[in-house]
Amino acid sequence: MSTDTSAAARERAGAAGSENAESNLPYRYNAALAAQIEQRWQDRWEKEGTFHAPNPSGPWADPDAADGDKVYLLDMFPYPSGSGLHVGHPLGFIGTDVLGRYLRMTGRNVLHAMGFDAFGLPAEQYAVQTGTHPRKTTEDNIQRYKAQLRQLGLGHDDRRSVATTDVEFYRWTQWIFLRIYNSWYDEQQRKARPIAELEAEYAQDKRRTPDGRGWCELTSAEQRRIIDSHRLAYISEAPVNWSPGLGTVLANEEVTADGRSERGNFPVFRRNLKQWMMRITAYADRLVADLDRLDWPDSVKSMQRNWIGRSEGAQVRFPVVGVETPIEVFTTRPDTLFGATYMVLAPEHPLVDAITPEQWPAGVDTRRSGGAATPREAVAAYRDAASRKSELDRQENREKTGVFTGAYATNPVNGEQIPVFVADYVLMGYGTGAIMAVPAQDQRDWDFATAFGLPIVRTVQPSEGWEGEAFTGDGPAINSANAEISLDGMGVTEAKRAITEWLAERGAGEAVVQYKLRDWLFSRQRYWGEPFPIIWDADGPIALTDDQLPVELPEIDDYSPKTYDPEAADTEPEPPLSRATDWVEVDLDLGGGPQHYRRETNTMPQWAGSCWYYLRYLDPENHERFVDPDVEAYWMGRDPSRPGDPGGVDLYVGGVEHAVLHLLYARFWHKVLFDLGYVSSEEPFRRLFNQGYIQAYAYTDARGAYVPAEEVVEGEDGRFTWNGQVVRREYGKMGKSLRNVVTPDEMCERYGADTFRLYEMSTGPMEVSRPWSTRDVVGSQRFLQRVWRNLVDERTGESRVTDEEPDAETLRALHRAIAGVHSDYAALHYNTAAAKLIELNNHLTKAYGGTGVPRAVAEPLVLMMAPLTPHVAEELWSLLGHEGSLAHGPFPVADERYLVAETVEYPIQVNGKVRSRVTVSADADTDQVKAATLADEKVVAALAGGEPRKLIVVPGRLVNVVV
Repeated sequence: MSTDTSAAARERAGAAGSENAESNLPYRYNAALAAQIEQRWQDRWEKEGTFHAPNPSGPWADPDAADGDKVYLLDMFPYPSGSGLHVGHPLGFIGTDVLGRYLRMTGRNVLHAMGFDAFGLPAEQYAVQTGTHPRKTTEDNIQRYKAQLRQLGLGHDDRRSVATTDVEFYRWTQWIFLRIYNSWYDEQQRKARPIAELEAEYAQDKRRTPDGRGWCELTSAEQRRIIDSHRLAYISEAPVNWSPGLGTVLANEEVTADGRSERGNFPVFRRNLKQWMMRITAYADRLVADLDRLDWPDSVKSMQRNWIGRSEGAQVRFPVVGVETPIEVFTTRPDTLFGATYMVLAPEHPLVDAITPEQWPAGVDTRRSGGAATPREAVAAYRDAASRKSELDRQENREKTGVFTGAYATNPVNGEQIPVFVADYVLMGYGTGAIMAVPAQDQRDWDFATAFGLPIVRTVQPSEGWEGEAFTGDGPAINSANAEISLDGMGVTEAKRAITEWLAERGAGEAVVQYKLRDWLFSRQRYWGEPFPIIWDADGPIALTDDQLPVELPEIDDYSPKTYDPEAADTEPEPPLSRATDWVEVDLDLGGGPQHYRRETNTMPQWAGSCWYYLRYLDPENHERFVDPDVEAYWMGRDPSRPGDPGGVDLYVGGVEHAVLHLLYARFWHKVLFDLGYVSSEEPFRRLFNQGYIQAYAYTDARGAYVPAEEVVEGEDGRFTWNGQVVRREYGKMGKSLRNVVTPDEMCERYGADTFRLYEMSTGPMEVSRPWSTRDVVGSQRFLQRVWRNLVDERTGESRVTDEEPDAETLRALHRAIAGVHSDYAALHYNTAAAKLIELNNHLTKAYGGTGVPRAVAEPLVLMMAPLTPHVAEELWSLLGHEGSLAHGPFPVADERYLVAETVEYPIQVNGKVRSRVTVSADADTDQVKAATLADEKVVAALAGGEPRKLIVVPGRLVNVVV
């Protein structure tokens, strides 16, 4: 037996807590001893920089270490809420940590960092309620999160931690925004280019102005407007959810189905307001096409494709009498144009005011327009009513409402004058915000036409026996001819092509590709966000220069946006920053002498920082660049050995709830940076993994009130009681209001961090959601106690490991475990890796429980445990006489000699049911297996002296006997 007499052992002896001291087994592995071990190793890892990943250049360069294979692991950016973590939050964090530890032990250079997506509404709301500055709230929450994450033993490179609220971080967010603002998308080259190159093309008359005048003939204000119309970041009138009662614009998710604010229950109105937009639609094709190059779940790729919504069709122009600008619609079925009997505009459509006349045309029945005296009164009343509905309500409401505008458009294929309506079932955010209504081929249009007594003309022959209303299937064209073209008898594909070509020849339309994706609304009327690096003069926005960054948030006393009467729909947002007049009003010299400007008072959305944080992890102390090109290329560059590899983070782990917006926005920012030459990778995340969720039971009493879940008792009759009362159980998420939250702090205090880690990783595959059960955590603790007991004398704290040679059976068990655990860790199958370790330890308990485990088995066991339970593994490694940390290996390697089985057990099926088993030599041939089967007593009994009708051997798997 070897005895550890190191300083670490003496420290362990001196640190044994009072609970241990009073026990007959002072060195039993329990929560108190685990806490001491975990604190000591966390301190040592921090002091020694155990998880610091070297860069290939710069202040953290270590060429020797950086020569090895690198792996960049990334967790989705957490928001540091005041309530801290519950046990569901760390599931993905622990999963990436296990993989990172395994990879380090196999010689990889692993970058794994953690930061905080720290701007956002909750801190601002708390500031409004308490007067506490959002920065203090945010920084307090970050410290709370960091303490909780440290307690779990996560192997992060702490030098690389960032928060989006760090001034140095958002300086570079502003810098990237300026790169986007100062760029345009060149459709010919299919990439972003600097706006200066576009200006040069206009100045050299290589590009025509919209009205054909020469560039020098335009005023500087006119030139600016033309250039601004091309920018990837631009100002636009956009339909938004405006809540006067809250004084802010709300996201769709913050509006209830009945068109009120989720917070405060105030009315919400759809209004067009000037907002910053990002031209993400320019990248729609690339965003779709490059999904094929990514190692992402198919479900996430499908969600992104559906969100982008690529459609091929035609853009068709419908002239309106007395109005210069035609109504443009996008349709995927131009072959049905002859059946367009009316048009509908979204209430927010910019042409509504222009086409609506002051008086009703002669003969109009005004009853279908609410009996209003004039079209403008009718439209105004309807728009006001529509503004109070959410988009969801407008889409799902089966009752079709609308109002005639008094205007008529001309159908370009037959010259017919068709009425133009405003109706809320058409949304400005989809297509052009206008539709040509073909009621015979669209059920919504059919319902509307029926309600308003409008004509219905079939242009597609319905299937034989069709007795429905709108026919949405394919069929030959009918009723689709004029003096110049006839589609009648054509199939859909042929008819689409013919009518699109006809429209294009006459300037009435053209083939286009359209997307459901809309440009990204990129401004908030909030205080706690990144300020825009933008100032305004009389002619519009102006970008600040790089040397004027960062634009820091000013100190203000009132964090609330200005609020209004909840019904005052025509009010305007007044962001909190607009009241910081000393900050807003500014004199700057941008060349040509000082001038007076106003700063932009909106702030960027919370998405901004999360679009690029993974790049700052690479080089967070670089004050000259947002990331050094060599460092980015090392960690994220494209792999030439993989055809089509786009580069990016090697593994990104997070919840599927971010499948669309965050991932789409980050891909857009990254592609712009790639186009401009700032990064070498084409995509931010080459591989994505969605972890499941930890869910929990909640319990309600007879009143429907939630009771503390941890106090509920399950009876033998299967009923659940709390304080003697029967309660009802429900299953779902954890939450304070459900009174079922369990925190990592509680688990670490009761069992230790390693037990908690092992339990979370053991309860099921990483990608599958699973229920939380505190009472089951003890099972993971018992495994660690058994390992500890096999290797450590619980009375003396000394090692029980011997230098004896393990027997052949133990070596086979060991090397089978090594091979299996290797594969499981690499595949993120941590639950099965844990099962193999338990199986190996059970074997050791039976074989060596009374004598001490051989070192040749004990050391590989400890090393294999290290990714899952790092603290206790480090402690046992130290007890085994090793002075250094095992964090960088070695990870054991299986000896192939012990992976070859000596015998094989065959299940024997008799008439389809397993009746017996037979064990034969691993190299037995089919005849030998048959002979052993026929000699088995249960098979002999089943045959009753006869011969089997069939006897089939599946090599290595089973024997099937048919009697």
